[in-house]
Amino acid sequence: MTPSAVYFTNLRTYARESQLDKLKRLIRRAGIGQIDFENKFVAIKIHFGELGNLSFLRPNYARAVADVVKELGGKPFLTDCNTLYVGSRKNALEHIDCAYQNGFTPYATGCHVIIADGLKGTDEALVPVEGGEYVQEAKIGRALMDADIVISLTHFKGHEQAGFGGCMKNIGMGGGSRAGKMEQHAAGKPSVKTEACVGCRACERICAHGAVSFEGTRERTLANGGTRSVHVASIDHDRCVGCGRCIGACNQDAIEPDYDQAVEVLNYKIAEYTKAVVQGRPAFHISLAIDVSPNCDCHPENDTPIVGDIGMFASFDPVALDQACIDAALAQPALPNSELTDMRAKLEGAGGVPERCVHDHFNLTHPDTNWRSMIEHGEKIGLGTSRYELVEVK
Repeated sequence: MTPSAVYFTNLRTYARESQLDKLKRLIRRAGIGQIDFENKFVAIKIHFGELGNLSFLRPNYARAVADVVKELGGKPFLTDCNTLYVGSRKNALEHIDCAYQNGFTPYATGCHVIIADGLKGTDEALVPVEGGEYVQEAKIGRALMDADIVISLTHFKGHEQAGFGGCMKNIGMGGGSRAGKMEQHAAGKPSVKTEACVGCRACERICAHGAVSFEGTRERTLANGGTRSVHVASIDHDRCVGCGRCIGACNQDAIEPDYDQAVEVLNYKIAEYTKAVVQGRPAFHISLAIDVSPNCDCHPENDTPIVGDIGMFASFDPVALDQACIDAALAQPALPNSELTDMRAKLEGAGGVPERCVHDHFNLTHPDTNWRSMIEHGEKIGLGTSRYELVEVK
């Protein structure tokens, strides 16, 4: 396969050009103008950051990309899907509040925020995956699929399950509805935390397979200090098909998935979900390797970076883009007093650093992960190639 072009610029700036100007110049040089944007709806897939996290991309970068899209005639909006876990982005109302608190207001970015999978994370499109081995029909946030063009704007970093959080993680996992996220994370079925269930029966009403029943009871403490007996939900795993709609329907966060998927299979599914999002329409990808934190921006906190700031990358190929960012990060020295150096010291004290981790910052930071599986599977299913030509934009 012919190598893909990945365009790169460092973060050095001079008196007449800001980093935002440099980002605009980078994406123009990388060929974003080859796409016909005229009167097209353009989804800019981004992560707004969990409340308390400070390593997510600044809204200024989103503004720069949106400005270029508008100059080319497009109609941009910022988007992400609701989270599967309990946090500040588990439904559209809280998600938009979180985005605004983190600075992603229409006034700051020049475009609106649309949560792609709707109020409760159940507004999804079922998208066949061409060449999919683990996912035949991906569950993607509907607004993301309704867009004519997809642009990913990614904070490149480490990740505690995938090994690294790059372009494919942003699109594939981020683009999945709540049920889609469960499909990627879990091979099993959801379960009920009976101590949180209030017996509202919202899960029972949304279940199309009769898997939810309310035979058990518990004592619920009332606001006045009294108690009353309520019927609590249980899920029959023989009937359950694992669609995850009950998770989105529950306002009490009483239903949770079992995070039981092997890290390699998780990465395979992320690659296949990425293909579902981008196949059949124009897509362009941007990754910023700055504040390279060891974990996802989904955390309500962020640790110090594991390597120094590197620069900005852009490509039409998501696999090549991720590989280029990884290679650039692996070429950097580890920053002292970081999770990366702490983990090296811990492993050395426990008998030695495994061979696969010795020269690999991401494997060393999270030794149980395998980032290569996502790259390899992305190539296998025709999403892109790990072979790339790096074109530096000075």
